Amino acid sequence: MGEQNIERAFLNIKERGDKAFVPYIMAGDGGLTKLQENITFLDKAGATLVEIGIPFSDPVADGPTIQRAGKRALDGGTTLDGIFQALQEVRPNVTLPFVLMTYMNPIFAYGIERFMAKCQEAGVDGLIVPDLPYEEKGILTEAMRGKLALIPLVTLTSPLERITKIVKEGQGFIYAVTVTGVTGARREFQESLFTYLKQVKELSSLPVLAGFGISSPDQIKLMDDVTDGVVVGSRIIELLEQGKYEEIEVLIHATKHVM
Repeated sequence: MGEQNIERAFLNIKERGDKAFVPYIMAGDGGLTKLQENITFLDKAGATLVEIGIPFSDPVADGPTIQRAGKRALDGGTTLDGIFQALQEVRPNVTLPFVLMTYMNPIFAYGIERFMAKCQEAGVDGLIVPDLPYEEKGILTEAMRGKLALIPLVTLTSPLERITKIVKEGQGFIYAVTVTGVTGARREFQESLFTYLKQVKELSSLPVLAGFGISSPDQIKLMDDVTDGVVVGSRIIELLEQGKYEEIEVLIHATKHVM
C-alpha cells in the first residue's frame, strides 16, 4: 500500500511506453455511490491513479468548476466518514491507487491520527495537501509512519533552490503546477512553463506530472517531452457531470504510446 502502489502504477505505464493520466474527481459530487461508479469507470478506462477531492467550504486553490462540485457534495450531505466508507467498499474491485486531495482544516477537525488510520482502512495510497507548507510537512508525515505518500507540489513561482529541496524529499510523484492562480481550464500556457518543467524533471528521481489548466488532448501532447504525465481536474468534473464518458476516454488515450 502507499508509496509502493503508486510506484508500481508508474512502472507499469513506463514499461508500456505510455505517460500517466491522473483524473481528479470530487468525492460526493452526485452522491457517494456515484463516487464508486466513477472510480470503477476510471480504473477500467486506463487511468494511472485517481485523485479524489475532499469537499471543503474554503478551497483556496480550486477554480470555479471544482468549487461548484465541492459545494454540490457538501449540500448533499457528504462527510469524511461517508467518503472513507465508500472508498473501503470499492477498493477490492479496482487496482488503481487512491490519492486524496484535501486541505489541512478537514484533517485537523477530524484528528490527524484518526484521519491517517481511516485512510489506511480505506486503501488510500497518498495525500496532496496544497495548503501545507513544505517546512511543516512533519505534522502529517509523522502520523503517516510510511504508510502513505505525501505528494509535493512545486510551482512556477518557487525559487529553484526551494524546488530542489521539495523534490529531493518528495514521495509518490511530483505535482508540477503549470499556472499561477487557481485550477481551471486554460487555452494557453506561459512560455516559461516548459523550461520550468524541464528543470523539475532534471531534478527529480520521481515521476513529474503537470497539473492545473490542462483540459484537451492537444495540451496533454504538449507535455509529452517535459513530464511523465498529467493531472486533469476541472475538465474531468465537467465531463462526468455531463455524462460524456467517451470524451474522458479520449483524454486518457492521449497519454498512450506517445514515446
